[in-house]
Amino acid sequence: MINLFEYQNKVDYDPSLDGLEGFLDEIWNSREKNSFYSENGESKIESQRFLQFIHKSDELKSNKYVGVIHYGGSKINLLPKIFYDSSKEYSLNEVNQIQNHILWWLSYCRKIKFPNYQASLGSAKSDFFEVLIYLFSKYTRELLSSSIYQQYEEVNRELSFIKGRLNTNDYLNENLSKGRWHKLNCTYDAFVFDNEFNRIIKYVTTFLFNVTSSQDNKRNLREILFILDEVSDERATAEQCSRISFNPMFGEFETVRDYCQLFLSNFI
Repeated sequence: MINLFEYQNKVDYDPSLDGLEGFLDEIWNSREKNSFYSENGESKIESQRFLQFIHKSDELKSNKYVGVIHYGGSKINLLPKIFYDSSKEYSLNEVNQIQNHILWWLSYCRKIKFPNYQASLGSAKSDFFEVLIYLFSKYTRELLSSSIYQQYEEVNRELSFIKGRLNTNDYLNENLSKGRWHKLNCTYDAFVFDNEFNRIIKYVTTFLFNVTSSQDNKRNLREILFILDEVSDERATAEQCSRISFNPMFGEFETVRDYCQLFLSNFI
């Protein structure tokens, strides 16, 4: 485990990290170009900005990003400089508590809604990524257990009666001309469970289930997948999340949407 604080300490480059710089460049160029990068003038920069690779002295140094990088069998924690003490060796428990502070700060963020699990954060023994998965999976499982999200979506189906509008061209070419006059091609709005937002939740949940090592997280995520079993499997993006809005009846789902956007923006 490597602990780097923003613009503070340096560590010797370990040979086991060979290929890390190219790996981070690939991640940087594959990232979703969200407003954070645009506002900071980094949307057109092609080389990664997560770490500084000091080749003259074979050292690593952190830049302004905070989080965790998993590469091969190594984990690099990027931590806030406010916690840095040059005379101190940080234990695993101390690093976890620093990461819990970050999550606590995020609970006050206006751009993204986080559920407030203060008790859970205080006793968390896992790393930053696992705690994020825990908060998402616990909140989403509890919400879906009591409230199912449905929304109106445009549906195209063959019916034995007219519903919505008749797709005349399709009906003439695909049905009437082939002797299937009794089947009508209709387009109508339906209040459906298999909608875009539930497909996003299922996609994110499936991904997280495959990467988490926590049995508690897997249990929560498995229950979410069970609830969403009838929802189609489709790839999702953070841009889709940003387009979704809710009426007041489904206001609690805003937190789930923001979590999904967070994970989708930083998936790799």
